[in-house]
Amino acid sequence: MKEIIKERILVLDGALGTMIQRYNLKEDDFRGEEFKNHPVKLTGNNDILVLTCPDLIADIHRQYLEAGADIIETDTFNANAISLSDYGVESDVYEINVEAARLAKRVVDECNSAKWVAGSVGPTNKSLSMSPSVENPAERNMSWDQLVEAYITQMRGLIDGGVDVLLIETVFDTLNAKAALWAADEAMRMCGRVVPVMLSATLTESGRTLSGQTIEAFLASVRHSNVMSIGLNCGFGAEGMTSWLERLSSIAGCAVSAYPNAGLPNEMGEYDETPDTMSQHVRVMLEKGVVNIIGGCCGTTPDHIKAIADVAKQYAPREIIETKDYTKSDTVSYKLKTPGNLLYGRNYEAVYQNNNGEDTSAAASARFRASRPWSGRTSRP
Repeated sequence: MKEIIKERILVLDGALGTMIQRYNLKEDDFRGEEFKNHPVKLTGNNDILVLTCPDLIADIHRQYLEAGADIIETDTFNANAISLSDYGVESDVYEINVEAARLAKRVVDECNSAKWVAGSVGPTNKSLSMSPSVENPAERNMSWDQLVEAYITQMRGLIDGGVDVLLIETVFDTLNAKAALWAADEAMRMCGRVVPVMLSATLTESGRTLSGQTIEAFLASVRHSNVMSIGLNCGFGAEGMTSWLERLSSIAGCAVSAYPNAGLPNEMGEYDETPDTMSQHVRVMLEKGVVNIIGGCCGTTPDHIKAIADVAKQYAPREIIETKDYTKSDTVSYKLKTPGNLLYGRNYEAVYQNNNGEDTSAAASARFRASRPWSGRTSRP
């Protein structure tokens, strides 16, 4: 995959949840025989369908492959102990992920061309960086160790089930992502098998993650991980995502992925953008040469993916560039000097600014240094 990604744009599949909704499943469908007497309601637990309705999930995978997807995601976005504890099935996490991976691999094996399975790893429904309580900013509802352990169990299942790549997606909290990256390395070590890792964040309308980082700061925070690709998903339709992808593409030293929603949701929470309209917005991305992997997120269907795949065939992939290394990642706003982003330094020097726009690097102004207790030091205590 790492070589092919340099030769052509790869197409990722679309939304699983959107497709599952089309089947109008009932509580008994989610329960199956395996969870017939389970004490907690299971409706809405899409991940468990790989055990109770595997043929349905396989059919969705098959539709996306027939539409032109090169990569399909496992039905495991929420298949971790933290998220599944809401349904009382956290003890089944490993089995769900193994079966989801095996199911997707069986469908891929039916194809006569190169196709891959990405193990979907969502952000969970909790945050390491942000408090769940307005009254107590220091409060957290999980620890780093708990999140890492949850991710390790999920990723072991995906790797043992045979996925070709791990996709850590919809990142809204960089600390959650760092826990996932840590867990990925540990899971690979435990399984004795190394697979590439893709990383994808979601942004608010301000262009920042929910935990407050800009694209540049997010990239600086995860650059140590040596991922195969970094990108954006959800949050926007293709039209609104393009400008942020341009910024990411200009500084990323790996492949760049994008899988936007089918526009923005309407007042009923539904996505109205047609396959033709979405593919034309995607065409703008491809003309700018900012992506290597393209697909769809919320609201997208096999029809959307077919339209996107048809357009993607007409364009060359983004050239993967070498970028200058940088290590400081403790700022909310991190800016790197590039030809299109002229700041204060030269020769791609990094400029660090706090929320007030003050230069906080070692080369900061004398006035700034004199006003801080660590004046004269090269780093903060």
